[in-house]
This record gives sequence, C-alpha cells and structure tokens, in this order.
Amino acid sequence: MSPAPAGGAGEPATGDPTGDPTADPTAGPASAPAVERRLHPFTPLRRAWVPIAATVGVIAQQGDQAGRWVADLSALLRVAAVAGLIMVFGAYGFLSWWFTHYAITDTELRIRSGLFFRRTAHIRLDRLQAVDVTRPLLARLTGVASLRLDVIGTEEKDQLSFLGEKEAVALRAELLARAAGFAPEEAVSLGEAPEHELLRVTPRELVVSLLLNLGVWALLVPGLTVPVVVWWLSSSPWAALVAVLPMLGAVWAGTAGRFLTEHDWRVAESPDGLRLDHGLLDRAHETVPPGRVQNVRIVEPLLWRRRGLVRVELKVAGSNNTVLVPVATRAAATAVIARVLPGVDLAALTFSGSPRTGSRWVVPVWWKGYALALSPEVFAARHGRLCRRTDIVPHAKVQSVRLTQGPWERARGVADVHVDTGANCTVTARLRPEPEAAALLHAQAARSRTSRASARPDRWMTARPPAPEAGA
Repeated sequence: MSPAPAGGAGEPATGDPTGDPTADPTAGPASAPAVERRLHPFTPLRRAWVPIAATVGVIAQQGDQAGRWVADLSALLRVAAVAGLIMVFGAYGFLSWWFTHYAITDTELRIRSGLFFRRTAHIRLDRLQAVDVTRPLLARLTGVASLRLDVIGTEEKDQLSFLGEKEAVALRAELLARAAGFAPEEAVSLGEAPEHELLRVTPRELVVSLLLNLGVWALLVPGLTVPVVVWWLSSSPWAALVAVLPMLGAVWAGTAGRFLTEHDWRVAESPDGLRLDHGLLDRAHETVPPGRVQNVRIVEPLLWRRRGLVRVELKVAGSNNTVLVPVATRAAATAVIARVLPGVDLAALTFSGSPRTGSRWVVPVWWKGYALALSPEVFAARHGRLCRRTDIVPHAKVQSVRLTQGPWERARGVADVHVDTGANCTVTARLRPEPEAAALLHAQAARSRTSRASARPDRWMTARPPAPEAGA
C-alpha cells in the first residue's frame, strides 16, 4: 500500500494505519523517541480552500435556486452568513493543521493527520527514491515550500505542505542522507549535498524550440478555422466557443504551459543523483535517483533535426515520467545521458532499419522509421519519421522479452520483439526479419539475466562530502 499524504479530514489515506505492511516485523523500536513537528503556520490557509471549494461547488450546482435563497435574506443576515462561513473555514484550516504532525525516527518518517479520523503513515527511509522541493507562486511569495516524497512501490507522491523554505531544504537533505545509510546524528549535520551544473536551457532556446514544434501549429490552424465554420453553420457563438476551447487548451499546454513549466531549466549532478530545477511561476526542485532509470527516450521533431536539437525524457521505476532535458543540442544531451546511463556510448550505436521486403506491405511509407541497435549495455529501438523517437533500455532493466507476429506479418516474414521494463513501459523493435527476431528473443533474455547479476544495486550514493554552509 502507498503511505498516506499529510492531509486533514476527508483526504484519502493510502498508508496502513497500523504501520507499513512491508516493514520488517522483527525490527525493534527506534533507539530514541521521535520528536513531532508541525507544518508551517501558512498551512491553515491552504487547508481552508477545501471547504471553500466544496461550498462554491454546491452554490454553482444549485444555480438560480441559490440566488433566490440569497435574495430572500436581509443585508444583516447576509453579512452574518459570510462571517459564519469565514469562521467555519478558518476553524477547519486551523484544526486540520493543529492535528497534523510529522516525526523522523531512525528508520522511518511518520506523518499523523486527520481532524475526525486519525491516520498515520509510516514511510520507511530505505524505501525513499526521491525527495523533491516545490515552490508554487503563492508559496514563494510567503516563503514556504512543499516537500514531495517518492517512495518505491507507490504510484503517488506523499507531501508535507507546507514548510519554511530553509526547513524544507534541510529536511530534504536529512532524509536523503538517512536514505543513503548515514547515522541520524551525521545526517543532520551533513546539510545539502554539493552539486555541479551540467546543463542550462535559456529562455531563448526554449522559445525557439516551441516555435519549431509542428504539433502546435497543426493544432493552431484548425483551432482558428473550425470555430468559424461551426459558427457559420450553426449561427451560434456558444457552439463555436465549445469547439474552440479544447483546441486552444491543447495549444496552451504545448506553448505557454510548457514555457512556464520548463523556464530556466537546470540540470546539475550531486551525490544524491541528478537535480532538476525549473519553472517560472511554480518553481520545482526534483531529483532523478541513481539506478532507478528504466528507459531513456530521445525525441527529435522534424524541424529540430535540422538544427541538431533533441529532447530527453525518462521513465523512472515507481514514478511518473520525467523530462530530463526539454531542449538541447545532441552533444549536450548526450553528455547528460552519460550521467544517467554510465558506460553507454550513444555515438557507437549503429541502427539497422527494417527490411524493405515485407515491411513496406505491413506498414506502408512509415516502415522506414523503424530501426534497432544493440550494444553490450543497452537495447535501443527507433520509430517515427516526422517526429523520431529513440528508446534506450539498459539490459539490466529488462523484466521480460516477448515476440509477437500477426497473420499479415507472418505472411511477409517479419515479427516484433518487445522488451518490458519495471516502469510499466514497453519498447518495441518492429518489423524485424523472422529469423533475426527469434534469435533476438533468446539473446536478449540471456543479456538481461547476466546484466542484472552484475548491475550495481538501486541504492543512494554514499560517497557524499560535506556540503557548503549555504544551502541550495
């Protein structure tokens, strides 16, 4: 089960109230009593939005009926009702904050929350794979930050919202040090680990990459023409508005939304892993944990290839997909990938395309976009012609290998080979000659087995020198 997030009453808890079911039942109690701490006093304001949103939703649902209720009240009763609601919302926010505590023991982080129903989440420190600091715009203005905890075996990240910025950075450093195996006293004194910047994306580079995105232009053209056609046919501006909103939303997400999220993107290396800092309004500080990357994807849109630009994405076990590099030259991106996949030489990968005979009848035109490359370290498959995507999977991360062949593929003598990773991701080498696919199936299973036996464990780095006095 997933540990429960820090929340008030009514927030779902995914942790076991009696403790972590994966914990060792033979383990003894902590050597020292845990000191419980509260969240930042700004938190009640954030918690108060829960009943406010519920009230607004009820009023919006009632519509005209709610308007008649308000009209029937006198001015004094209206003021009293507003004052009463403010008091109720404020009391809820304060009490939910008052009854939320967190504490760190020698082996786990405990989060107790709940106004009416008490919940306790037990997050084992040795199961932590990333601790991220996020600073939404309002939180940055008030000097607080949120701590997101990524635990192995859970789909959603738990949160401590909110902490003072300095407290959040110090707590993050302490949790990562303990996850790496340092003693509690030493973990507190280590502070934030030093980092070395590897890559930085300037706003100009980001804007150019967005303008060269054909997908955005493909949505913008119908987004401007379809509403006009709908308005002309229906004579209704509301129908045109309904038609244009989804397309404009997609255009926003691919342009302004991406710019706000990926602004001032920085990639730095530290003993804790690769650190990602980005965001214009909401600033995020994320960590790519060492040894947990299951798949690296290099994305090359058509217009980007003429300028030698690429985008790098990751799939991390037990976590959502992560962008490693939003845009960079191939050489700069390759240098960063080398930190994620040590020992892998991308320049040495030689891709072989699908055979013309057979493939062109199974997938007309687009068959030329499929290719496969193998090295002693990785399995790499490429697909796409307008937007080329190259998936790179270390042999040690392959969980299973499958061969599939439909009736039309069987008639043309080709087959597909799929490799599955621990991040619920499948990479496919499409349209390979049938004898090659059969040999690849057994050879890849053997390579994965031997690579797992010699791979280093998925563990935090422990060669961590003392950090400088000033925190990040």
